[in-house]
Amino acid sequence: MSPAARRATGLVLVGLVLAVTCTLLGRWQWNRHVWRDGAIAVVETNWSAEPVPLGSVLDSPSTALTDADVWRRVTMVGHYEPDGTVLLRNRPVDGAPAYHALVPFVVEDADAPALSGSVLVVDRGWVEPGADGSVDVVPPAPPEGTITLTARLRHDEPASNRAAPSGQVQAISVDQVLVAGGVEGRSVDAYVAMTAEDPSVATAPGQLPAPSTDPGSHLSYAFQWWTFALGGLVAFCLGARRELQDERAADEAPAPPPVTTASGVELWPTRDTPRPRRAPTAPDVPHRRGGRDEDLEDALIDAQLAEPTGRDER
Repeated sequence: MSPAARRATGLVLVGLVLAVTCTLLGRWQWNRHVWRDGAIAVVETNWSAEPVPLGSVLDSPSTALTDADVWRRVTMVGHYEPDGTVLLRNRPVDGAPAYHALVPFVVEDADAPALSGSVLVVDRGWVEPGADGSVDVVPPAPPEGTITLTARLRHDEPASNRAAPSGQVQAISVDQVLVAGGVEGRSVDAYVAMTAEDPSVATAPGQLPAPSTDPGSHLSYAFQWWTFALGGLVAFCLGARRELQDERAADEAPAPPPVTTASGVELWPTRDTPRPRRAPTAPDVPHRRGGRDEDLEDALIDAQLAEPTGRDER
């Protein structure tokens, strides 16, 4: 294989690796776009839907919440356990620092006997951090006695391994919240974000904002990666084609004419003079080596020796 063919092969292989890598990255961004588009559709469907009883969505405390039911509004009857209130750390609201007030809620709904007596974690809303962090943060007390709660269903978050002060947590993991609040009982494998309480209290935590429905840039990123894949492959293939064309043109180029002096003496080609390629079967012919200046001096000496001098004529 000629050097040009090896270079061309290397360029094609690099182009293929680049194209495959960019294609996979584009596929990854496309999958993220599809997932994000599905999540937005769930939000748009469930956010404005009418609330339904909790028992119509969750049959028992161990029933897993499906993705299609996230953000769905449900109603339930029961009472709060205010002594088990826990603060959620590091959860800003609209870019501002805030704590979330997490309060256990004991379900007493006769329409959902399987859920009766189970404990549900309720995110009642956010409160501002105090002057000394969370030391002087006291969230508003929830209503006392039996109430009717309307809230949005959310997936239970994974447990956090980060430490937190007493009475606080780093994630809305139901088990961690109940342990931090000192509340025991059967827990529901989900939590809810409060939207309304009946009866209500005069002072309540700040209302949680609606989730973002911005699709992001995943779709444009996917097409950009696929464009890079196609463009890179074409560019490297053109480079390989150019290597082969240059080699073919050099093989087919005619030999340069000999260089002669004014008296017709042929000069030996210098290093800068293109030399014709020898056939593979041609015998080895010794050739002179030297710098450009040495070649020119030899040519001038040969020319002087070939021309008769004026002294010889006399």
